[in-house]
Amino acid sequence: METGCVSMRRGWISLIVAVSLLVGIGWGEAHGQGVSGAVYIVQAGDTLWGIAQRFGVPLQALMQANGITDANTLVAGARLVIPGLEGINGILVTQAVPYGETLRSLSRRYGVPQAMLARLNHLSNPAELFAGANIVLPQADTPPAAARRVLIEPGQTLLEVAILHHTNPWSIVAANAISGTWAALPGDVLRIPGDAADGPGALPSAIANVEIKPLPLVQGKTTVIELSGENGLMLNGQLADYSLQFFADGEGKYVALQGIHAMLPPAFYALTISGTLASGAPFSFSQWVYVKDGEYPYETISGVDPATLDPTVTAPENELWASLTMTATPARLWEGQFFNPSPLPLDTGFPSYFGSRRSYNGSAYDYFHTGLDMYGQVGTDIFAPAKGVVVFAGDLAVRGKATVIDHGWGVYTAYMHQSEFKVAVGETVEPGQVIGLVGSSGRANGPHLHFEVWVGGVQVDPLDWLTQVYP
Repeated sequence: METGCVSMRRGWISLIVAVSLLVGIGWGEAHGQGVSGAVYIVQAGDTLWGIAQRFGVPLQALMQANGITDANTLVAGARLVIPGLEGINGILVTQAVPYGETLRSLSRRYGVPQAMLARLNHLSNPAELFAGANIVLPQADTPPAAARRVLIEPGQTLLEVAILHHTNPWSIVAANAISGTWAALPGDVLRIPGDAADGPGALPSAIANVEIKPLPLVQGKTTVIELSGENGLMLNGQLADYSLQFFADGEGKYVALQGIHAMLPPAFYALTISGTLASGAPFSFSQWVYVKDGEYPYETISGVDPATLDPTVTAPENELWASLTMTATPARLWEGQFFNPSPLPLDTGFPSYFGSRRSYNGSAYDYFHTGLDMYGQVGTDIFAPAKGVVVFAGDLAVRGKATVIDHGWGVYTAYMHQSEFKVAVGETVEPGQVIGLVGSSGRANGPHLHFEVWVGGVQVDPLDWLTQVYP
């Protein structure tokens, strides 16, 4: 009797799997009845060139398929047939790929077979699914049934996953169109029926979400990585050559801040998040992110004292300056948006902005402006933009009278070319406190404040910190 029950149950499983596989395979071809071919509905702000790039088709082929002779006649609401996708019918949409997703996890998330996703997006390598990339999806008439995606972790069985999520393994087998309980292996991402939470994709279930701002990353900007998950996570990471440090910020929230060097070549870089779960199990996930050009201008500066350009002078000073910002103090001291360190309002303008590529005395444009220059006369007050601790106040050949303040979490501010100090090393300063006076000491053509912000050991655009809240 028991043997018969097992046999009958296996028969039902085989039937369920077969039906699920048929539904999965035929989804794209049967979807969108009455719509001929793969169609995209033009949105406000779209351009024909941008649509061609998004769907990976030549512009001329897109125009020819839709009988378009003038690319400038595109209007919102128009329906465009996307060539090269024969056999796929229905409306196509695009979604940004979040960090923590793979082709398999996206297939589970949207209920679209992996082969179809690869074909729609012209994917030849799974690594092309970098965080922030636009992925093309067929728009479902009805959304996939509510389900939570979970990652099978090393040492887990499908039965253990089912017990953890209060379901049975046969329901999971049917919901994911896999051949049996034995076919679910560590690293696979499965949908658990009946749970409305979307889940973490290809990350461990203890991690609920990872958000990266901005995407793509930008030269000279501050990258914010926010992770939500269980308490007790021990996290670290790597972005290009930068080691990430995560700090707990409230219940189940972890934050890492990292500056992107203004001269880092635009390219794809691996972002890896690793660590230990509260259970003690290690984990690691890596995905590509793109760093785009900051589009900074070029400046030519003449009449600079050659002594302040001499590498024997600048190199030791640069090493000292960088060393001051390497420690990420665990306590976050600032709150909200940074205050303006100058008495002049921001809309007054600035003599020189961050990131501009510079030539000194006819040199190559191998330098960049590491801060924001602010107008001021000798003796103009300089204010602390946030609470912090002074870690340097001294005279330097290039930077003149300079002060550095530690605000915690690897965030520092610096003030150069001063005429007078108003604080000393070790002193805790409050927002709005006078910390020094504007001058023209060091390598300066006239009185002004050179204001820097460092994040994760890298100079970033200070104007961002004066106009928005981090994190």
